[in-house]
Amino acid sequence: MTKTLPKNYNPLEFEDKIYQEWEDNNYFKAEVNPDKKPYSIVLPPPNITGQLHMGHALDHTLQDVLIRWKRMQGYEALWQPGTDHASIATEVKVVEKIREEEGLSKLDVGREGFLDRAWKWKDEYGGRIVEQMKKLGDSCDWSRERFTMDETLSKAVTEVFINLYEKGLIYRGNRIINWCPECKTSISDAEVEHEEKAGHFWHIKYPVKDSDEFVEIATTRPETMLGDTAVAVNPDDERYKHLIGKTLILPLMNREIPVIADDYVEPEFGTGAVKITPSHDPNDFEVGLRHELPQIVVMKDDATINEKGGKYEGLSRYDARKQIIKDLEELGLLVKIKEHNHNVGQCYRCNTVVEPMTSLQWFVKMEPLAKPAIDAVRDGRIKFVPERYAKTYLHWLDNIKDWCISRQLWWGHRIPAYYCQDCGEVIVSKTAPEACGKCNGSSMKQDEDVLDTWFSSALWPFSTLGWPEQTKEVDYFYPTDVLVTGYDIIFFWVVRMAFSGLEFMKEVPFKHVFIHGIVRDAEGRKMSKSLGNGIDPLEIISQYGADALRFTLLTGNSPGNDMRFHIEKLESSRNFANKLWNATRFVLMNLDEGEQPKLEEVKADFSMADHWIMNKLNYLIKDINDNMGKFELGLAAGKLYDFIWSEYCDWYIELVKPRLYGEDVAKRKSAQYTLTFVLENILKLLHPFMPFITEEIWGSIPTTKESHIIVAQWPQHDETYYQEEAEEKMIMIMSAIKNIRNIRAEMNVVPSRKAKLQVVATNDLVIDTINEGSQYFTTLAGVSEIQILSDKDEIPSDAVSIVVEGAELFIPLDDLLDFEKEIERLEKEKKKLEGEIKRVDGKLSNQGFLSKAPESLIEEEKQKKIKFEQMLKTVLERLISIQNRG
Repeated sequence: MTKTLPKNYNPLEFEDKIYQEWEDNNYFKAEVNPDKKPYSIVLPPPNITGQLHMGHALDHTLQDVLIRWKRMQGYEALWQPGTDHASIATEVKVVEKIREEEGLSKLDVGREGFLDRAWKWKDEYGGRIVEQMKKLGDSCDWSRERFTMDETLSKAVTEVFINLYEKGLIYRGNRIINWCPECKTSISDAEVEHEEKAGHFWHIKYPVKDSDEFVEIATTRPETMLGDTAVAVNPDDERYKHLIGKTLILPLMNREIPVIADDYVEPEFGTGAVKITPSHDPNDFEVGLRHELPQIVVMKDDATINEKGGKYEGLSRYDARKQIIKDLEELGLLVKIKEHNHNVGQCYRCNTVVEPMTSLQWFVKMEPLAKPAIDAVRDGRIKFVPERYAKTYLHWLDNIKDWCISRQLWWGHRIPAYYCQDCGEVIVSKTAPEACGKCNGSSMKQDEDVLDTWFSSALWPFSTLGWPEQTKEVDYFYPTDVLVTGYDIIFFWVVRMAFSGLEFMKEVPFKHVFIHGIVRDAEGRKMSKSLGNGIDPLEIISQYGADALRFTLLTGNSPGNDMRFHIEKLESSRNFANKLWNATRFVLMNLDEGEQPKLEEVKADFSMADHWIMNKLNYLIKDINDNMGKFELGLAAGKLYDFIWSEYCDWYIELVKPRLYGEDVAKRKSAQYTLTFVLENILKLLHPFMPFITEEIWGSIPTTKESHIIVAQWPQHDETYYQEEAEEKMIMIMSAIKNIRNIRAEMNVVPSRKAKLQVVATNDLVIDTINEGSQYFTTLAGVSEIQILSDKDEIPSDAVSIVVEGAELFIPLDDLLDFEKEIERLEKEKKKLEGEIKRVDGKLSNQGFLSKAPESLIEEEKQKKIKFEQMLKTVLERLISIQNRG
């Protein structure tokens, strides 16, 4: 049973209701179905700490468009949802909650107590973002919702860790890592954001032992000199060759350190002598390994100086820097300070400056895993859209270092490694061993650390389908078809999923990586809390509806490029929805009662307008499919907008009104059929983009076959509707009508005034076209009658002319204008403009005004005068012209 559309479009009245209908009918559910081709997308899992933001809104809308499109095309379409445990972010939230509500620290409650509170926090707040996603219209299969710490996914993580460990691809070692002093954990290279900041080069003299000679070094971080274990020079640098192998006295610490030769040093950079601090610099760490230098960590986990820093112990790294500079100056060892801009690494979570330091951590050996992932892109098994982002992916993998996967946190997947407290043996196992296999000791302790969040996210495309069990879902839905994500997450996630999928599934995890840009504010700035320019998509939805937000994010969007969010564009999207709503109501009000006609009953009575709109619809279907297949969703949305607004609403509906209101039943039936057929199809095409309004309208149309549009069949391009001659005729008529309308507008002709249209044509086809379309001229161009003339001599000399292909059209000026009224109107306009010019002249000749007014205001008045004089000139020319004709 069809429903009646209310007079006014109000999305808040039906969007939630419709979403509930979809869920109640299990329309999002995907099953293993051998009779259908699968199509699958995994949702980049949002953090359980998160709230829907504009980045999510864009990312999810793009995915929802693709999944709804494929669902309507008949695919078994799975959009796999889930959320991420987000180790660092969640731990911070829970620690804050414990402190605020209980006045306790993380250590006070202990690991078990902390984890108990963390799970309760997850249960209370972790599902918020899912409910927000539903507001946007996400058609995920919620029955398959996963969480990265679910039992099945945790099992997958353990399986992968043990597998890689047994292959020698996971190891434990003392290596340089990125340490966040605020989060108090290691972070991977991908989690370090570099920002150029103003800094300094401090030039310091290192005395040569038993000599009056010094070696001058330059450093941006003087506090790390406390851990220096050498000074390096280039072996070919003539300035320092005599010092290689000699000993320096490390200032302030009075420790002896060698001068070493290494090609790493660039003679032209700085002083050509480089302090080597293996425990606090990645490059120095590598130099230290080559020369077997000792490693001295001089900082604690909060970046304060430890006991190895001598008298500076207990100072923060920055206070230590100030004191060190002061002490060097007093000793006469500070040569100079130069300003220097350099890249500073910051934690992507808290923006604290990261401290490189050596630490005993777990690592994944990346080189063997990277090669297959590189090959998969180079041989086309994984394709990036736009293609340029493949370079970003390849550059990262080509230069990848071993991945530090251990995190000094409690929330997350605990590392499945156990240490014998008696002999120190390390045992990696799915469960805690009862005894040590080496010494048979029974005192075993599990590693305190958890795995990097991205370690579990890397398995997302197959762990969510039940792996490591070989489930029917894994066999059917893997590999997925497309990954939709932002370019800022290529390093974090895309790369890791690629090498994980290839290692454990022996297939790529996705065939396409569809990269989108960032949603920026109207001024092009990145949205952020600090700028206060963030826009809450939920607030937008509560005011404009989800459809308007989605369409705003889609129109004009192109793969890989950032976009600006304008409220004006949002208004335009809502107006578009309103236009479609009103057009539908018009169609429904003009349908006859009872069963609607079928194509074979009405096709013989199609007008050229019917053929034209059918042709345009077929072009549209083909174009939309082509665009969607290339992930050009913004282009597809723009074409839908143009067709619905201009060709269907502004043209076709106006063209068929005479037939709807006329007495000819056959013509009325053919108009009704075409109106509803085109409407049904544009609703289907628009559904992936604006799912709520299309579903609401769908239920009001009596001719629809499916109960809900979400499961309706996607439109097919059909050449049998194509009528080339009818389209060419219609294009000529529409061109003529546009020109007549423009002339009437330019001459301020009132809509009620009708005019003759005189036609001089060069061939009979044009004459037939004009005659056939006579009703369109009458309805849409204010034409009272059409006269076909054989010669221009019959045309009044003052007639207005319009040239179209194959004909010249004329409208007698007498028909367009009432000369007396037009002269009267122009005289009034002339008087008004003369008054404005007089007023401006008065101001500009007033010395008091000129002496007190700001220059900008004076210039504004001058510009007004120029404008009014130009307008007056135009009015006078028009007045003289009409007076002469009259």
